[in-house]
Amino acid sequence: MTNDAKEEHTTYINVPEAVGIFDTFEAQQAAFYDLRSVGFHHSDISLLGTQEALEERLGKAYWRASELEDDPKAPRANFVSEEAIGELEGAIAGGFFFVGSAIAMLAMLTPASTVAASIAAVAIGGSPAAVIGTILARRAGKHHKDYYENQIRHGGILMWVRVRDQEKEDLAVKILKGHSGRDVHVHGWSE
Repeated sequence: MTNDAKEEHTTYINVPEAVGIFDTFEAQQAAFYDLRSVGFHHSDISLLGTQEALEERLGKAYWRASELEDDPKAPRANFVSEEAIGELEGAIAGGFFFVGSAIAMLAMLTPASTVAASIAAVAIGGSPAAVIGTILARRAGKHHKDYYENQIRHGGILMWVRVRDQEKEDLAVKILKGHSGRDVHVHGWSE
């Protein structure tokens, strides 16, 4: 009989980590930007992973933020700003418009085609593609919004910050608390 159970190994780093819980995305985002502005690297700042990652890693369909803030097995994710999501949405929608327009234009590049016909082909070919791109872009934005709403429903948005010395520890705690972070504290390890 073979054991197909996936054995998980969690590696801990002997670097302290500040943690706080935020009730709004805006407060958490402001804390992130302040941490970055005083020198914290984006790779030292993490958020709780997705619901799917939680269920896969911990087997918990229901959880509270306060239960996971000091759990080294809680899955982590990088912060993604609203600006980055907006850029992604623009790139998706614009990319689809460009591809549709380019295909239509290539089809019209014959010696017999006129400039007016080529412009019409670009507009006609790009419009349906732009609609598809817009739908996909909205879906990406909705996924981002749902991620934060799910965390707020479960007690708040978790944020962890690696702090390599006492000065950084004090600064991270001050910033997290300054942006209405709850239960802000430091534990002696990070993942």
